Amino acid sequence: MKGQSMMIYLNGVFMPVGEAKISVLDRGFVFGDGVYEVIPVYSRKAFRIEEHLRRLQHSLDGVRLANPHGNAEWAELVGQLIERNAGEDQSLYLHITRGVARRDHAFPKPPVAPTVFMMSNPLITPSAELLRSGIACITAPDNRWLRCDLKSIALLPNVLLRQMAIDAGCAETVLIRSDPVAGGEFMTEGAASNIFAVKNGTLLAPPKDNFVLPGITYDVVLELAAANGIPHEVRRVMKDEVFAADELLLTSSTKEVLAITQLDGKPVGDGKPGAMFARLYALYQGFKRDVMRG
Repeated sequence: MKGQSMMIYLNGVFMPVGEAKISVLDRGFVFGDGVYEVIPVYSRKAFRIEEHLRRLQHSLDGVRLANPHGNAEWAELVGQLIERNAGEDQSLYLHITRGVARRDHAFPKPPVAPTVFMMSNPLITPSAELLRSGIACITAPDNRWLRCDLKSIALLPNVLLRQMAIDAGCAETVLIRSDPVAGGEFMTEGAASNIFAVKNGTLLAPPKDNFVLPGITYDVVLELAAANGIPHEVRRVMKDEVFAADELLLTSSTKEVLAITQLDGKPVGDGKPGAMFARLYALYQGFKRDVMRG
């Protein structure tokens, strides 16, 4: 039943969020030992759930944590959570930890049951004003670990990097990493997003390596570019290319496609959302409508 109180799922039970309790010895609480996933919901239908579950499996494999459910079971649980919460558009959060055990860095023996938590929040996409104006961002050194392809719940570095942007009155931090072997500095992603550059009509996307979370919206944007004859390259985007870009685009499951119009206090291109943003935003909205009707 839909209601005003947020309904969550915790270890096999749907309940109001106020009734949820987790042990202080949960390894997610003690060590940040777990992974998560975020799935957007449009018109009460989970968007690209197969791709999100594939990414969840990649994260679980990366931290050597068994998946507590098969894809069909996840789809059923996601559907039930959507049904138990109000709102046509929602943002579903899945959170899995290694479970409750005494505090020891080593994996618990024998294996303990994982903690499985899901919740739904209203999905708030960018306002018409933001779509018209774009957003301001800053850059910062990417000082995170070397497995950014895993959607780990241990997000303190991302939190601090994102807060740098908030403190500067900006929306996001674009991360720059140095390569001591090959030389040079290159863009990885945002603190909570993927970033694209545009130069001379070509869309430039960082590769999905261990420095970048494999974004679901990132994939859709590249699929749309390929299907619509938009020139694009997947390769390292160097720092100087970022600052010389005609356009910069931000993508994520909640922000969808958004133009970055200011970087480190300077305009990107002419300081307005550009033609590539307009085209990809329209294509993304059309794709979303088609998927939801399917």
